[in-house]
Amino acid sequence: MTKATRTIHHRRWQNVVDTAAGWCESNILPCVAIVTGTAETISGRIHSGRQSADKPEPLREDAIFLIASITKPVVAMAALKLIENGHLTLADRVVDFIPGFGREGKYGIEIRHLLTHTSGLPDMLSDNLELRQSHATLGRFVERTCQEPLAFPPGRGVQYQSMGFAILGEIIALVTGKTCAQYLHDEFFQPLGMSDTSLGATDDWFGGTSARAFRIPNAIVPEAHTSGTDWNWNSRYWRQLGAPWGGLLTSANDLATYAQFMLRMGTTHDANRLLSPAAIDAATRNQLQYMRDVPDEERRCRPWGLGWRLNWPAHSANFGDLLGPRTYGHWGATGTVLWIDPDAGFFTLILTTLPQEPSGKYLARLSNAVAAAWE
Repeated sequence: MTKATRTIHHRRWQNVVDTAAGWCESNILPCVAIVTGTAETISGRIHSGRQSADKPEPLREDAIFLIASITKPVVAMAALKLIENGHLTLADRVVDFIPGFGREGKYGIEIRHLLTHTSGLPDMLSDNLELRQSHATLGRFVERTCQEPLAFPPGRGVQYQSMGFAILGEIIALVTGKTCAQYLHDEFFQPLGMSDTSLGATDDWFGGTSARAFRIPNAIVPEAHTSGTDWNWNSRYWRQLGAPWGGLLTSANDLATYAQFMLRMGTTHDANRLLSPAAIDAATRNQLQYMRDVPDEERRCRPWGLGWRLNWPAHSANFGDLLGPRTYGHWGATGTVLWIDPDAGFFTLILTTLPQEPSGKYLARLSNAVAAAWE
């Protein structure tokens, strides 16, 4: 079948429904939301499990999830909008925007390195917990990143680096005169109609007529964070921080809208163009293949686009085993994944509240079942 005529096989989709429900009923997963569809239609939608692990209330169909690192490619596309508008290039050096950044061997880091995890910056700062315990601002995370040494010279290796996106968020703010959160809202979420999406919850999410925080199911936090009720994933501090590396709050329906926007190569449902096809093409192709000093194994076997993780066929983690070679997406540490197969013409998002690092085995199994349901 062509992309235009792809449909869901009902018996195979029922297998997805039954698997998700079974895992929730047996407490393997507290809850799960799944949406799959094409650029124009939603073909399957599941909300299963409980809104709260200790209460019987079923998961709301308008539940809002902390999607963790799926935030990164969303922030990356904001940077791509600045690139296509002539405000940035991939070769621009970070130090030209943040003068204090050039210490500890970081002078040569370019925007390109931040977007491809080739900067040498760390995933998390050595004092990450202390910063969160003190309710540090985003500015403080940026300051600390400026002081951090590199694991390798920029462009010479690949190391997943959340702090590269802390820096990218700061550059977006400096260039636009808006916070990264506000820029995302104005340029993407509002025109797409994503009314339940925000990079960090605003005060009105916690009271008044537009309160939304009660719709957020608590994530199962790592053991080291269980005592951090005022700074872990479920705290008001973290939900409001708006970390460009992992602070996006969104519903399954809103995230599906964003996936459809990507499949439509940058347009809204009413044909308003927010990004060019050229920007989306650049963001979703293997950027490591052009970086001669990156180890060959990384270029061939673990490719990255600009903010987007491409399909790694030899790794079942999160994406599963049945996706096409041009599939791109991302996972989140809270137990989430989004993948988009532009050749097949469909996307899938799976949102849970159970961390699944490092293998994402339940995400991978559900990804396989959903991919198999398409025909």
